[in-house]
Amino acid sequence: MTGQRAGHEIDQSSCIWRMNNAPTKGYTEDVGRRTTIRVVSHTSVPLLLKDPEYFFKESNHTIYVIWGPFRNMRQDGKGIVYNMLRRTVENYSSAKVYITTEKRMSYCDTVFKKETGRDRVQSGSYLSTGWFTLILAMDACEGIHVYGMINDTYCKSNSFRKVPYHYYEPGRFECDEYILHENAPYGGHRFITEKRVFAKWAKLHNITFSNPDWSLP
Repeated sequence: MTGQRAGHEIDQSSCIWRMNNAPTKGYTEDVGRRTTIRVVSHTSVPLLLKDPEYFFKESNHTIYVIWGPFRNMRQDGKGIVYNMLRRTVENYSSAKVYITTEKRMSYCDTVFKKETGRDRVQSGSYLSTGWFTLILAMDACEGIHVYGMINDTYCKSNSFRKVPYHYYEPGRFECDEYILHENAPYGGHRFITEKRVFAKWAKLHNITFSNPDWSLP
């Protein structure tokens, strides 16, 4: 997204989704300034809490949807991430924070197995925030325009560009991370596999990918 100057176009959307702790402040020319819904991994909640004034006060109109396994989201006092979120809402009473249910988490696992033929747990993989976000967006939106997501063949293409994994976090590179995770025997996201599924969904739903554009065969 860096240097694409897509911010104004993005801000014209009726509903703008962002993932994890991706900021707008300092990057508005490229990514826009508005955020309607922010889908956040349980592992990224501590990153939000590094700047709670920005995420939960300045952006108090944003709806937060937090996903994570039961062990971290349990509400009996033992859920580490749930406890963090509860304290956050106590400190920022206007924050709109929702957590996914165990049923929803299981559903997303079921979709992964249906689409790939692989059991997520047995294959030693973790679903990405992009996976949860796109499934939720397909349920909620008539049309979806995704910015800044590469397709499953991009890292092998002639147009491949070596860019940061996150536009706001220099140091790690996108394709390096994707290949590392895809081949990890345990604990990795299957980014490339997921993008292959996204390409399939884009033929069935009104989904467009930009920066870079996807060529759907």
